[in-house]
Amino acid sequence: MLIRLLLIASYIFNCCRLRVAPWKFFQLNARYFNEQRDLFSKLDMDQRIPKRWRLEQFMDLGQRNPSHYPVFVKPEWGQNSQGISRADNLQQLQKIRKQRKNKDLHYIIQTAAPGTREFEVFIIPKKDQLEQISVISITETCNGDDDALPINGIYNPNTYYEDQLPQLNHEQQQKLWGHLQKIAEFRIARYGLRADSLEDLVRGDFHVIEINVYVPMPLILLVKEVKVKDKIKFVLNAMQHLAAITKTIPDSQPSKSVFFKKLQHARILKSLTKNEMS
Repeated sequence: MLIRLLLIASYIFNCCRLRVAPWKFFQLNARYFNEQRDLFSKLDMDQRIPKRWRLEQFMDLGQRNPSHYPVFVKPEWGQNSQGISRADNLQQLQKIRKQRKNKDLHYIIQTAAPGTREFEVFIIPKKDQLEQISVISITETCNGDDDALPINGIYNPNTYYEDQLPQLNHEQQQKLWGHLQKIAEFRIARYGLRADSLEDLVRGDFHVIEINVYVPMPLILLVKEVKVKDKIKFVLNAMQHLAAITKTIPDSQPSKSVFFKKLQHARILKSLTKNEMS
């Protein structure tokens, strides 16, 4: 909790220092916000992913079934793995569909990605050279369960995280960023990738399972083995660069009510999750 507060305080401080409005944070990736849907659409993001990294994914209207299993059923907007279910066959998928209580919340079906390991790559590019990295963390999402395809997240007690950035040199990190740049020019993002190894990530042999462009938490801050002083150092550095790139938002960019729309969706999803657990 204290680290999260430091993230916010440090960002506001650096924004004030650079004379940029802190609330512009919510406009960092606003150009990709779907105003017709009032969300950062997973399907919109999917269309930006090159085909070799893309998974089969479609809106679940109950009329189309996946070509193969297992699949993950996700709210079209969600955070921290809330509302996600896994179906290993058609019978399980039909059961998930019948259990839905909120008909206004849209779901997508995504085929499970090949690869044995799950990585989260957090990126803030340089303010004047988006092809270069100013901040990067590569965190492996692990699970103590025997399940090969768990639903990982902060609400799963078996989920834990490991820092993998030290395993890659600067050249390898830059090469990985070169791959991810082909998706879109985000000012901040956390990419969920599935691959068999770090070497495969660098080669571009991976699949994208998620792209978080709204308040993406750098998962390096959840790694227990990373010392508190190192987490603080990361936060101070990251927020300095984030404030700098916030200042690059052009005045001509239309302002969108991202925060209030996302807050509304978060309340709906939280209420739905609570009802499903009761």
